Amino acid sequence: MLRKNPSGFSPVVSEKAFIDPTAIICGRVVIEDNVFVGPYAVIRADEVDAEGNMEPIIIGRDSNIQDGVVIHSKSGAAVTIGQRTSIAHRSIIHGPCEVGDDVFIGFNSVVFRSHIHNGSVIRHNCVIDGLDLPPQMHVPPMTNIGPEFDLSAIEQVPPDYSSFSESVVAANHWLVEGYKKLANEL
Repeated sequence: MLRKNPSGFSPVVSEKAFIDPTAIICGRVVIEDNVFVGPYAVIRADEVDAEGNMEPIIIGRDSNIQDGVVIHSKSGAAVTIGQRTSIAHRSIIHGPCEVGDDVFIGFNSVVFRSHIHNGSVIRHNCVIDGLDLPPQMHVPPMTNIGPEFDLSAIEQVPPDYSSFSESVVAANHWLVEGYKKLANEL
């Protein structure tokens, strides 16, 4: 469901994207080409800052927002999801936040007040809050990263995880095409 927010902004969604009918896309949201938004996802840009301003939530081309994901922002801060990025089932991305290109964020993970740089892999049940993650970092399952976390405790992304991330993007790209054909949109 696409809907306007109280400030009057409506989502801008590429005709080449697929939004599941159960998903809610609200307000100042931009969804680029070949994006898959799965069942029950919520992408909501509706809060404003003290001056009444709101930055957009942008989902970059070829990315996928899987089932039950929530993307929102505090006080109208920007949220950007890069290209070819996967946000897995039931994760929460809460702005202010930037997620780079070719990033994988695993099931049930939370990202808040952080910049996740290109090529990083965050496994399931992780929390990244208030610390930027350099490029190509691998965050093991159930890791909590905050401002005092020593990033030298985690390693670079192993090659097998990079290829896994690429396969998830490819699978979801195929789903965009498949669901659009079912809906007679292609």
